[in-house]
Amino acid sequence: MSEVLETARRSKTAAAALAPRTRQDKDAALLAMADALSASSAQILEANAEDVEAGRAAGTSEALLDRLALTPPRVEAMAEGLRHVASLPDPVGEVVRGSSLPNGLELRQVRVPLGVVGIVYEARPNVTADAAGLCLKSGNAVLLRGSASAYRSNTALVEVLSRAVGEAGLPADAVQLVPGTDRAGVKELMRARGLVDVLIPRGGASLIEAVVTESQVPVIETGVGNCTVYVDAAADLQMAVDIVVDAKTTRPSVCNAAETLLVHADVAADFLPRAAAALRERDVVLHGDERVRAHVDAVAATDEDWAAEYLSLDLAVGVVDSLDDAVAHIRRWGSGHTEAIVTRDLAASRRFVRSLDSAAVMVNASTRFTDGSQFGFGAEIGISTQKLHARGPMGLTELTSSTWVVTGDGHVRG
Repeated sequence: MSEVLETARRSKTAAAALAPRTRQDKDAALLAMADALSASSAQILEANAEDVEAGRAAGTSEALLDRLALTPPRVEAMAEGLRHVASLPDPVGEVVRGSSLPNGLELRQVRVPLGVVGIVYEARPNVTADAAGLCLKSGNAVLLRGSASAYRSNTALVEVLSRAVGEAGLPADAVQLVPGTDRAGVKELMRARGLVDVLIPRGGASLIEAVVTESQVPVIETGVGNCTVYVDAAADLQMAVDIVVDAKTTRPSVCNAAETLLVHADVAADFLPRAAAALRERDVVLHGDERVRAHVDAVAATDEDWAAEYLSLDLAVGVVDSLDDAVAHIRRWGSGHTEAIVTRDLAASRRFVRSLDSAAVMVNASTRFTDGSQFGFGAEIGISTQKLHARGPMGLTELTSSTWVVTGDGHVRG
């Protein structure tokens, strides 16, 4: 058995031991993991600094370096995320629905762990702690396969986390790093049907496409974030400026950052110069259509711009004649992640919400709120853009399946 498959086998054994453990046991382990992160911050930051330096030497973009880099506040935020997850209700054992049949049998559909969850992700080492915490709380063992660019960081994090899990009395193998840094290890993971119950890819379009198309293990698909903000004719324009600036610039390298801005023609002459001035103060480069360039300076937008997940301080901007035109644009070019409308027209907001097919739709709020911690989930395992099992930010509930418990009194079907 290869090293990857042997690791998966240990995860399967750990998952079986973890599944029946109580919330008290799991919460104690989560708090121990949080304390261990805080206590080991220097060790983690040293490993991360080596990854960042190697990435910079290899010519990695600043956007990706930002996703890779850890700081003392970011490490502490990971620890706080684990503490918050410990405070959340345990989904395992929750009765989803139940009834009594006419023959007296009692039915209950009860939440249970998925088993072994594999996470394949790029760059961001905070995903390591988030995924470990959410999987453990929901009774799952986790196999973590980050990118080669974060291998030192993830190795340090998993050493700290798994040791804390073991010292808390739970199986240390419930949190493991998939060995190796090449694609061969990922391919083995994708073929480990029977050892791995589900794979969740987090990263760019090419990574997600590879896992979805090549995996023999069931996949929960997370999507790229080509998110759009639409400024309606009835928008409060200062509110719209504030939302667009927040959605684009607070952290442009993440999937819930806005990549496209659509503006109703009735307010374009007033809104676009105000928005452009505020965005340029944050060094945003505008890629605009002809109607946009009639009001502000911008690079000429192409079809590639409308489809782009920039992950940088670039923004595609277009003028539309109606809400319906905005919806049509989003349906053609968007990725189904998050869209936002800024409007004071209640009917317009309702039509926008009903007309779209995205995992999250914001009304008078930034796209940056599509996030597990912002939704009160403590953290997230990813943002699903598929339509089966889970959609949007995936927290504890989305990491469970269900079992039907049927209770009788000597019943036979006959």
